[in-house]
Amino acid sequence: MGNRHTTSVAKLNVYVQGQGLPILALHGHPGSGRSLSIFTNHLSKRYQTFAPDLRGYGKSRFKGIFAMEDHLNDLEALIDQFQIEKCLVLGWSLGGILAMELALRLPQRITGLILVATAARPRGNHPPIAWQDNVYTGVAGILNYIKPSWQWNIETFGKRSLFRHLIQQHTPTAYAYIAKDAVPAYLQTSPAATRALYTAIQAGYNRLTDLWQIECPSLVLAGAQDRHITVDASLETARHLKNCQWQSYPNTAHLFPWEIPEQVLRDIDRWLEDHSQEIW
Repeated sequence: MGNRHTTSVAKLNVYVQGQGLPILALHGHPGSGRSLSIFTNHLSKRYQTFAPDLRGYGKSRFKGIFAMEDHLNDLEALIDQFQIEKCLVLGWSLGGILAMELALRLPQRITGLILVATAARPRGNHPPIAWQDNVYTGVAGILNYIKPSWQWNIETFGKRSLFRHLIQQHTPTAYAYIAKDAVPAYLQTSPAATRALYTAIQAGYNRLTDLWQIECPSLVLAGAQDRHITVDASLETARHLKNCQWQSYPNTAHLFPWEIPEQVLRDIDRWLEDHSQEIW
C-alpha cells in the first residue's frame, strides 16, 4: 500500500455524529461504520465523528475487484469532501492499518492515531478451524442475533464457537455488541473486500520500517489473548512509533472494546486529554 494509484474513488456511506473537532473512525474486516458505535457514541459527545463504511463493506456497495490502496484513495476523498483540514484517526484492526497508511500519506492532516487491535506487520496465531467450529459459530451467531445475550446460547454454543477466539470474556455486553454490530456487518461484507484484504496479507504486508515518519502522537491498545493480530505484533508496532503510548488488557481478545468498554473508553479519554494540545 505504499504507492498511490490513480483510480476512481468510491462514494462511501458515512455516519456522522456530534459537533466539534473531527475524528475519523475506521472499522475492521468484516465490519462497517456501525461496528464503531462503541467509540462514536461516546466520542461524539465532545467531538464530531465520521465513521464510513469502507468500499465493499456495509452500505458502500462496489462492483468489481479493487485493492487495499483504493480504500486510501476513498478516505482521502472523504476528508476532502467534508473539508476536514486536520483530524485524529481511530482504527480497529484493518482500520488501524489504514489509519497508519493515512498518517504516512497525509502527515499534515492526520494529527493523532488511536490504534485498536492492529499492527503494521500483522501476525496471528489462530488455531486450525474445524467444521464443528463453523457449525457452532453459525448457530451461536443466528441465535444471538434473534435473542441477543441469551445466556443459554452463550454457554451452549458461544463458548464452543469461533467467538472463543474473538473474545475471552463471554459477557452479555459483548454478545449484545456482536448481535447489533458484528453480524449485520459480516453479512454485508463483499467477496471483493475479503479478496483485497487477503491479497495484501499474502503479499507480506509490513510497514514497520516506515513508521518512523509518523510524528503525531499515537495510542496503541491490544487484547492480551488476541489470536487474530497478536499482542506481540501490536507491541512491535508501538515500539516503532515515536510518540506512542501502549496499553495491553489481560484476559481479552480481538474484540476487547466490546468486552471491557468502560475501561477502554476511559483510557482513550485520558490519552486525548493528555495530548489535546498536540492533536488539536
